[in-house]
Amino acid sequence: MTLPVTAVLPDLLTALADAPNAVLVAPPGAGKTTAVAPALLDQPWCTGEVLLLSPRRLAARAAAERMAALAEEPVGRTFGYATRMDTKVSAATRVTVVTEGIFVARIQADPELADVSAVLFDEVHERSLDGDFGLALALDAQAGLRPDLRLVAMSATLDGRRFSSLMDDAPVIESEGRSYPLTLRHLGRTAEARIEDSVAAAIRRALQDEAEGDILAFLPGTAEIARTVERLANLPSAIAIHELHGSLDPAAQRAAIRRDLEGRRRIVLATSIAETSLTLDGVRIVVDSGLARRPRYDRAAGMTRLVTERASQAAVIQRAGRAARQSPGVAYRLWEEAATAGLPRFDPPEILEADLSALLLGTALWGVGDPRALPWLDPPPEAAVAEARARLTVLEALDDSGRPTAHGKAIAKLPMSPRLAHMLIRSGERGLAATAAEVAVLLGERGIGGQDVDVEHRLRRWRTERGPKAGAARQMAKRWASLAPKPVEQEAWDHPAGVCLALAYPDRVARRRDGTGENWASVGGRGFRLDSASGLASSEWLAVGETQGAASGARILSAAPLDLATVEALFADRIETRRTVTFNPATGGVEALRERRLGGLRLSSGPDSGASLEAIAEALVEGVRTHGVSLLPWSDGAGAYRARAAYAGVALDDETLIARLDDWLPALVAGKRRLDAIAPGALTEAIRNLVDWNDQRRIDSMAPSHFTSPAGSSHAIDYAAEGGPRVELRVQALFGLAEHPVIGTERVPLVLSLTSPAGRPIQTTRDLPGFWAGSWSAVAKEMRGRYPRHPWPDDPAAASATLRTKKADARAAGSR
Repeated sequence: MTLPVTAVLPDLLTALADAPNAVLVAPPGAGKTTAVAPALLDQPWCTGEVLLLSPRRLAARAAAERMAALAEEPVGRTFGYATRMDTKVSAATRVTVVTEGIFVARIQADPELADVSAVLFDEVHERSLDGDFGLALALDAQAGLRPDLRLVAMSATLDGRRFSSLMDDAPVIESEGRSYPLTLRHLGRTAEARIEDSVAAAIRRALQDEAEGDILAFLPGTAEIARTVERLANLPSAIAIHELHGSLDPAAQRAAIRRDLEGRRRIVLATSIAETSLTLDGVRIVVDSGLARRPRYDRAAGMTRLVTERASQAAVIQRAGRAARQSPGVAYRLWEEAATAGLPRFDPPEILEADLSALLLGTALWGVGDPRALPWLDPPPEAAVAEARARLTVLEALDDSGRPTAHGKAIAKLPMSPRLAHMLIRSGERGLAATAAEVAVLLGERGIGGQDVDVEHRLRRWRTERGPKAGAARQMAKRWASLAPKPVEQEAWDHPAGVCLALAYPDRVARRRDGTGENWASVGGRGFRLDSASGLASSEWLAVGETQGAASGARILSAAPLDLATVEALFADRIETRRTVTFNPATGGVEALRERRLGGLRLSSGPDSGASLEAIAEALVEGVRTHGVSLLPWSDGAGAYRARAAYAGVALDDETLIARLDDWLPALVAGKRRLDAIAPGALTEAIRNLVDWNDQRRIDSMAPSHFTSPAGSSHAIDYAAEGGPRVELRVQALFGLAEHPVIGTERVPLVLSLTSPAGRPIQTTRDLPGFWAGSWSAVAKEMRGRYPRHPWPDDPAAASATLRTKKADARAAGSR
């Protein structure tokens, strides 16, 4: 069968004969993945290997197997593949299909790509991080080391012009592709319905409405796939149900791709892994949930989490096209037709929202300090680069100037993320290489060891699991363990898996916050949540590997137990001893604590008897600054002076005292542990010293502190009283006074609060002459009855002021 792309292969070969780069745009099903690489092998310039990059392991293996089948050869002869879990190549291999991550590692190890004639970047429109990075490195190597290296970007969408511009205006060759009629049926879905129920119902309808053809259904993840399988459990035996996702072993994946050997009608339940690069024989019906699960890096939390969201327009077009690759097809969509326009047009390039730690380390080793200096379709964001640089510095992979350290170079040689590579090396130094390698595989390969949150349980289960995938994973762990350094001295650890996880994710070491084990606090300051029914809930400490959800309360997906002694042993150089002195407004004193902290976690704390007097004084001052000067032991005299100052227009209010706190309070609290230890007189003197000489004269002249009565008695003036300055005194002290007393240069009348000899109120007045002439006669009459021994003259303005009884006055007069 002639593939559509065959028609444009001559144009592509001519372009590569004249220039090193080309862009091929070919729709899904055109055959670019399996037809282009073999066509290059007999070209005069193609004397070495052709590398074909594939975004997924499943697609890489399937492409190699397809090309080998067409050549009637076994895989691994002319056509082979290399993935992280599986490799089939030989000395005779001319075309090697590799995943993008494998290519990045290869070109970093060999920038000249010796014995490689061409690199084909398939499905570049998917814009994976490794795909973009691999293309940037290849273009940089081509410009500086290998001008003869052929690079071809192959895309299923019409964004070829952008790639052409990036690749020195490379010619763009377009293939028409094969087009079969495609019918779209929009079924819609209620928001409250579970997605597996809706997909299962759509599959049953398709089986009823479509007489023939296999069904490919797209769901967001493996959990939804498993639940959909349960919903379809009672289908006839003539129908075979397959799952298709990255967690399956190769044999199960091959069975899902190929027609059923017994001729049964197939239902393939797949993740987005089946959107591109694969042709599923016999599929002419697609059921699309309209959802996708994608990794989203939360930079604030420093973690990648899986998010279920609406698929993009480009993705749903690709999915629907699966039904019309080999014959007319139909696509059932679980949303309303009008909603398609509201879907995002494309998935965002991964480089714009991914953890860039591996990329930054790779560019540093490449000799480029700033990764944005490389040729990118979309350069990495500056904030993401800065965050990755900080992380790599913590992992000891980069020095303070951004250059790779010896440890960083060792990390880069390992086929895993910088965190996991750091874990493998540091764990190997502690005698835990085998466990670390197993943990790294477990975190990178979904499905092995089950779904238990407890990594130790999953490890034990995986070690006894049978099956190709589990076995291949164990072999990979052994290879990785062999790459770790050997320990100088073997150490014994109670929780080896926890140690490894803690070394990989030191910021996610967490301590239980409550008795249920549901809430956890981490070294990095983030809160985590754990199912209280988990066996890990009783642990005091956890090393957390994977989480999902909001950064403020992400759900723990994988973790292992730790203990305090292990945490202290692992991170002894990061544990800080802090001495804190805090003010307690309830007591007016300070609480001195000595605590040991690891990041955001307190390891231990207790009273600190050795707190310095300076720290205590600072805490007292800050306590007053925070809670106000009302906490100080003010005397009546100090309050009266502040009132006089306010009356005279001199600022000694709370705000002013707080603003000038450092000018007067530190000296008062020196050597003291409580505010009430300050002598009240010292407070008065301190605030007096805040007033300069001119303002002091102003206060004394405008607001004298006391009033002296005609009887010679002295009475404090209350400047805070309602109605104005007030003085309280016995009425007899004012006898002989014909004018109302005034104060200050402004001659403000005093408010007189007049009392009886027993101190009981008689009258309040601002007009003493009016009182004498008015109500005094009635007051005097009443007072004569109550206090007959005291003088109550009819004309008080002409009488002598006295505070004595009549007899005492007479004796005093006789003695004179």
